[in-house]
Amino acid sequence: MFFNALTLALRTIRRNLMRSFLTILGIVIGVASVIAMVMLGEGATAYVTNNITKLGSNMLTISPGQDRKGPPQGASSARAFSIQDVEAIKREIPSLKAITPSLSQSITAVYGNENYSTSIYGVNNEYLIVKDWALSKGRAFSQSELASGKAVCIIGETVRKELLHSQDSINLNIRLEKFSCQVIGLLESKGAAAFGMDQDDVIIVPYKLFQRRISGNKKDIPSILVSVKDGVSTTQVQSDIKMLLRERRHIKEGKEDDFHIRDMKDIIETLSSTTKMLTLLLGAVAAISLIVGGIGIMNIMLVSVTERTREIGIRLAIGALEREVLLQFLVESVVLSSIGGIIGIILGLGITIVATLLFSIPLIFNQNIIVIAFFFSMVVGMVFGYFPARKAAKMNPIDALRYE
Repeated sequence: MFFNALTLALRTIRRNLMRSFLTILGIVIGVASVIAMVMLGEGATAYVTNNITKLGSNMLTISPGQDRKGPPQGASSARAFSIQDVEAIKREIPSLKAITPSLSQSITAVYGNENYSTSIYGVNNEYLIVKDWALSKGRAFSQSELASGKAVCIIGETVRKELLHSQDSINLNIRLEKFSCQVIGLLESKGAAAFGMDQDDVIIVPYKLFQRRISGNKKDIPSILVSVKDGVSTTQVQSDIKMLLRERRHIKEGKEDDFHIRDMKDIIETLSSTTKMLTLLLGAVAAISLIVGGIGIMNIMLVSVTERTREIGIRLAIGALEREVLLQFLVESVVLSSIGGIIGIILGLGITIVATLLFSIPLIFNQNIIVIAFFFSMVVGMVFGYFPARKAAKMNPIDALRYE
């Protein structure tokens, strides 16, 4: 009985191809939209997570001032850290992989007739460990260069391209505002990070050189970057650093900290949860078009029942059961929605692949959303096809045979 109903459904669909296509168009758009929105949302989440991870491995950023929520309230009046604070953290907290002072500022670099505005950081060699960064050429700072603040620097790939062009950068001298600096290393390219920031647009120098020749302040450390050993809880390390700094900065019990510690994992989790929520919202909005498609199927099935009233009357008159007529139209509705679901899956995957290539985000293949979208399209066909099918099954054979 089911096979006969399926054969009749396919025959009817083939007889009215254009109308059938227009009927399932809502289902096609709905399924394609849900698949594309969810898979692109997951790709965007992975993209954001990967880019933020590039900024550092298990990294904590320690800065002066309280961690105020909301818009900035002006410059912080909290006193900066000192190199003694950095050394104390390194000495007292054994769970650290690396620690570096971090001083930064915008600067104009000059080479020959070329000049380029970039960011410069005063750090030590452990900055490369904290940032999980390797050198493609050259070497890191020597201990004597760090201790004396010698005018040497390591540059990013963007600085090399924009300032030095195709030249080999090692051992060249570039001018950083009022002093000359020898390039001793080239950082491996990391590309863009979160929010489109170019990580390769950077110059790093010994922090003592930065203090003496750029900031003019030989004592203050504006921030400290810390990398935690793998497998160690960053929460515990934060607590240990907090206790140590409160003691060193003579903060009495009950008083608020005059510094704050930010965990890169917290930032990743916050942004990931935000993108996941947006993905769910977009998927829910896209799913509404499936309901619209179901209404279209119900409308066309009602028209089909009206057009085939005499056929229904003849079938009932020669002995067809109500459930057989019900099954015939219900199967036709489900077949229509299933065909729409299959076309929608193909279209959705195509849109996803093209979009990931255009926007350079990872392609996350989610077979669960494909199965759910197809199953939902069948359910929509069944639910919205039931009323027309029931109307056909409840027809009076005599009235149906009289219908013109």
